[in-house]
Amino acid sequence: MPTMYRRTALPLLALLLLLPVLSSAQPAGGGAGSGASSAASAAAPTGSPLAATGATGASAAMPREFRGIRLGMSREEVSSALKSDLLYAYRGEDDVSLLPSPNQSLIETAGLSFVRRAFFQFYEGKLWVMILSLNPDKIDHYSVYTSLTAKYGAPNLLDPRESRWEDAATRVALERPLTLRYMDLETYRKLREGSAAKESVEELERRDFLGGL
Repeated sequence: MPTMYRRTALPLLALLLLLPVLSSAQPAGGGAGSGASSAASAAAPTGSPLAATGATGASAAMPREFRGIRLGMSREEVSSALKSDLLYAYRGEDDVSLLPSPNQSLIETAGLSFVRRAFFQFYEGKLWVMILSLNPDKIDHYSVYTSLTAKYGAPNLLDPRESRWEDAATRVALERPLTLRYMDLETYRKLREGSAAKESVEELERRDFLGGL
């Protein structure tokens, strides 16, 4: 056998012997990138934080607005928005009250349809808490929970009393039996550090309870 033939035939024979091994090691449905993608998809079921955030890994920002009313608005802006929204039976200044805590006021109004009652609390003239007591005859806890989970992933806190989603700026909580709360966390931290924090939270919860009677 010529020298050149011996040098080429042996590597070729070795390659032919290895082909069945390489073929069986190849993942079904594509190359290594496809296999890694499939594994990542299996590890992130639909509705999980990973599935909701996509490739960047950045979580969806919490909503700071409900039907045109946004945390941080002035009392005048909120009052104007309530007047133009048929979801609320807002009567103007008759629904505004001052809280015993310093620099705080509250708009409390009856709701229509999906909202039974709504509370909008202000600190230093800016809206920092929205509480919506929902109507159980029109909507249920499970529907609200599944809608929030589909948009923002699994809650940061889940216990029998509430489900809570939050980022650095905003907290959204679904409280039992059927109350939705939006909160500006910067203002909350400021109040918590002061002597008025406990009074503020307790007063809000008391009014929320009385509003649901």
